[in-house]
Amino acid sequence: MSHNHGGSSSTTYGTGSFKKKNRELAEAYWYLVAGTIGLVGVTRAIDYLQVVSRRRNCNADYTLSPSRPTGALSQVWATTTALCRELSYPQLHVPLRRLSWASPPPLGRVLILLAYWAVIVYMMAAGAVVDDAYFWERIGFRNAWVTVTQVPLLYMLSMKINPITLVTGLSHERLNWLHRWVARTVFVTATMHGFHFWTQWVRADFVELELRIMPLVKYGLGAWAVLLWNVVTTFYPLRALSYELFVLQHLASAAVFLWLMYRHLPPVAMYNLWLAVGFVAFDRVARWALLAWRNLKLSVGNAPCMGRQRVGHEALVRAEGKSTTVITVRDAHFKWRPGQHLYLWMPTLGPLEAHPYTIACAHKISGQCVCNSVELVVRKHAGFSARLHTAAQKAQAVGGDILRTTAFVSGPYGNPPAWDVYDTVVLISASTGASFTLPILEDIVRAKKKTCLRRVEFVLTARECEETGFYTGRIREALARARERQGEAGSVEFCAHVAITGRGKNSPAGGSIEGQKRSSSSIDERGPGDGTVTLDHLHAESEKASPDDEKAPNSEKVSLDAITPRKPSTSTSASPDVGNDSDIDIMREYDCRLDLSSLIRAPVEAALGETLVVVCGGRSLVANVRNCVAGLSDERGVHKGTGAQGIHLHVEEYSF
Repeated sequence: MSHNHGGSSSTTYGTGSFKKKNRELAEAYWYLVAGTIGLVGVTRAIDYLQVVSRRRNCNADYTLSPSRPTGALSQVWATTTALCRELSYPQLHVPLRRLSWASPPPLGRVLILLAYWAVIVYMMAAGAVVDDAYFWERIGFRNAWVTVTQVPLLYMLSMKINPITLVTGLSHERLNWLHRWVARTVFVTATMHGFHFWTQWVRADFVELELRIMPLVKYGLGAWAVLLWNVVTTFYPLRALSYELFVLQHLASAAVFLWLMYRHLPPVAMYNLWLAVGFVAFDRVARWALLAWRNLKLSVGNAPCMGRQRVGHEALVRAEGKSTTVITVRDAHFKWRPGQHLYLWMPTLGPLEAHPYTIACAHKISGQCVCNSVELVVRKHAGFSARLHTAAQKAQAVGGDILRTTAFVSGPYGNPPAWDVYDTVVLISASTGASFTLPILEDIVRAKKKTCLRRVEFVLTARECEETGFYTGRIREALARARERQGEAGSVEFCAHVAITGRGKNSPAGGSIEGQKRSSSSIDERGPGDGTVTLDHLHAESEKASPDDEKAPNSEKVSLDAITPRKPSTSTSASPDVGNDSDIDIMREYDCRLDLSSLIRAPVEAALGETLVVVCGGRSLVANVRNCVAGLSDERGVHKGTGAQGIHLHVEEYSF
């Protein structure tokens, strides 16, 4: 019997017969992968044309909204999109604090996985399950082909710059979940491959001789062991112990796996290995080129930008409170969109570490320099973020000045949706998730052209005031700017909600208890029709679980601070510098948990066109918003003849 992994030398099932069927299945697999990528690319192109059409129609005289479908084709597309969204959004969340990581993926991802597994199971068994003398060998060879055929996709999904991203527009971080599940699938098929061969050798009492005369078997066992190690270490409890160490060992394991596969594979299947190596090489060359382009400058002699460097960027690091660090990267000579992120490398604090952070500003930071400056907000955890915060605190304690160091950046990455083509935008975040949503609000406020937007709701929740202190001032500035620019780029209604869910914390507004009570009564007088939340409803919700912390204690205080109203209001807590009562930019602050379902429902029901809901936070908050949006879309019969308009949900979930 031949032991190369291309087939068997038996007369009944010869090498050619094995290899032909297996290669046909391998080719069909990649045709399906290419077809799926192409379909997503076509969908992206249609959505882009829709964005262009909406922007063109923004200046037209629309009775309702340019974000509504106007023709038969656009209506069919909107209905199809709504059905897909309702299937993809729901998510089951495990509410136990230490087991929340075990929550299953959203329904859309589960359906994708089921479809993928159906293809894999068919490839594993089709025509191979025949009870004859070659049963074990045939299935062993089949699963060898199924395993090695998936390896290029596995590596391609792990790359930051890859063909899938270029065609579909899906950024690498939005493909990482599929990378992990494909890796687990590869482990299962590799186990089936090895199990059937090993069983055959045991039945023939051939194990010792096989290991002695076929060295490639030992390399195959080594590759399987590396797969097992990677599958185990990628589960949250282990990788969260030391994320930096996890990344380093994961990269090393990936390289070792390729070498072991090189020693294990026969020439007939070696093209899969070289395809995977090609994807890795393409990604590395592209990323190194991007890193050099972002951080190397040929000339800085007459540069008007303060702090400009030939190599890297000057980074100003300051500690904000006990758990927040703000980094200003100066002279960022590139453009970005709100919602994008970049990788930050600071050799003095982490020689081998590059960490992704959302760009927390929409435009150039005023007062820095004539060039762009990127601002990053980092929450203190362990590892790099802890060292960064400690170094900033020491610098401020010793010299009273901020920490100055050299930083290197790579990016920006990410492909967030276009915010200006929706009728209503609802921005929801928890704690430092505001680094993602706040730049969107600022970008909307600064818009110089007329957009489709009519209403923007901003929601920020946190356990402690300290977690929101940095953002609250910027929210106020954005709302004040919106009031000043009222009428320049169309009439947009802005409203912000800031909620502190922890025990015994002062109101962010800093008002007295009496002032809080007066503000509460004014909420009741306006009622829920204009998108506010009634006091009674808030009190009822204070008994429910917090969207960002299930264990946060209850509080029934409600504080409202109407800093920039754009229409008459009965609130007695309005700021003295309000100005014209015809303006309505309102910031409401609470000492209780918010009913997100009500906050989402109000603007959605008032929308004349499509609504965009953006959420950035932990698993509990994300699952809550997912289910709210899916339920609301189904309840209202979105684009199903009821007249209700679509709801697009964009999710950014932060976790290790």
